[in-house]
Amino acid sequence: MRRKQILIVGGGSAGWTAASYLNATLNTANQKLVDISLIESPDVPRIGVGEATVPNINRTLATIGINELEFMKATDATFKASIRFANWLDNKNKFYHHPFSRFGGGPKDDAGRRWLMSDRSVPFMNTMSAQPILCEMGLAPKVLEETNLGIPVGYAFHMNALKYADYLRDFSVARGVTHYLDNVVDVEVAETGSLSAILTEGEKRLKADLFVDCTGFSSLLIEKTLGVDWVDFSKWLLCDRALVMPVPYETHYPGFVRPHTMATALSAGWVWDIPLQNRRGVGYVHSSAFINEEDAERELRAYEGHHAKNLETRLIKFKVGMREKAWFKNCVAIGLSGGFLEPLESTGLYLNELAAELLAEHFPYGDDMEPLAFRFNRLIQNRYYEILDFINMHYCLSRRTDTEFWREVGRAEHINARLQSKFDYWKIKPPSASDFVDPFFPGQTDNSNISGDASVDTRPPIDTGRL
Repeated sequence: MRRKQILIVGGGSAGWTAASYLNATLNTANQKLVDISLIESPDVPRIGVGEATVPNINRTLATIGINELEFMKATDATFKASIRFANWLDNKNKFYHHPFSRFGGGPKDDAGRRWLMSDRSVPFMNTMSAQPILCEMGLAPKVLEETNLGIPVGYAFHMNALKYADYLRDFSVARGVTHYLDNVVDVEVAETGSLSAILTEGEKRLKADLFVDCTGFSSLLIEKTLGVDWVDFSKWLLCDRALVMPVPYETHYPGFVRPHTMATALSAGWVWDIPLQNRRGVGYVHSSAFINEEDAERELRAYEGHHAKNLETRLIKFKVGMREKAWFKNCVAIGLSGGFLEPLESTGLYLNELAAELLAEHFPYGDDMEPLAFRFNRLIQNRYYEILDFINMHYCLSRRTDTEFWREVGRAEHINARLQSKFDYWKIKPPSASDFVDPFFPGQTDNSNISGDASVDTRPPIDTGRL
């Protein structure tokens, strides 16, 4: 049987995740089924913002064959056991955690039922998981050593996304992936409408059976060449900018490294605060319709404090939505070319992993790709819609009315229909696992993301842990 040729166009974390995962799952020491090549431009700057992950990263690293300790050293990684949401319910410094594991034993929803019947003096998050308390104590989910003692709590990582991409590149090339540093100047399309070859500035003609578009928002193959439409989510997710400001520990070290991501709501969005080994990554995700760049920078510096006066910032524009078909003809879009759902809940790198995993599972060893593409697209779309509901929920359940942005995100027209239907039946029954099609945190089976201050919320408690 002839080996299939895979050409990945674009590097970064999306491209090298696809390359390393496909190489690890489709090729073995005894049998090589595919030849994998990746071409990336030496001139296109990498975004490199996605620095937080969800627990699926552990399965991805294990599948690829990467040692966790080596990965952490190479990428300046730290542990992530939760996301701490501050000022989302109101602007009075209240917070809650979204942890990655729950207490074991007993019926899955029993803790939620017992909490609903209690006086609610104990925050719901503390009845479901030990992780919120552990995070507030600054305790990591495990000891950083080679020995695996069987970790009782779920965890993910914060990491330098650019170093992660470089690490995956070196790992992949050492295991047989061909790497081209060159610019794409043209794309050849066959009479069937499928892609046939990539022409480069270095006068190469790279042919493949399957092309993977990892060219980011430029979407060179899936949109500019094949014309696949974008499904816009901006009606429900209003943020479209991120003002990024790295904070080196040489400038300011708070005296500790938090084992969780911070997500603090501000006047027109929220700030991520991600600790690495040598710095913190801070970024203000906001809506340009409600705040200009100058005011956003002023608010971000005020959040960080006086030491932020001379730190550089970088503005990143993004669009929220997904590709109508992530797999069309013989082209699969992975990464920003396939979709993006803003940084809240750290789903960007996860969606790269998911797409690579599903592509490996549905890889076309024969010539008929259409049934595989149909199934792949359905699974990807379901996951995007579930995550859309999840992120949409964070905004529309806020009781903040102190700024125009927060008043707007709470309006009924910004709640998507799928989520509204869940709200309607949660008024008459507690949330349960059967309410959700796809849990996007594999292995997580809890109702752990009800807000920490839900005891004073007049609306029904909402279960988002399974989304």
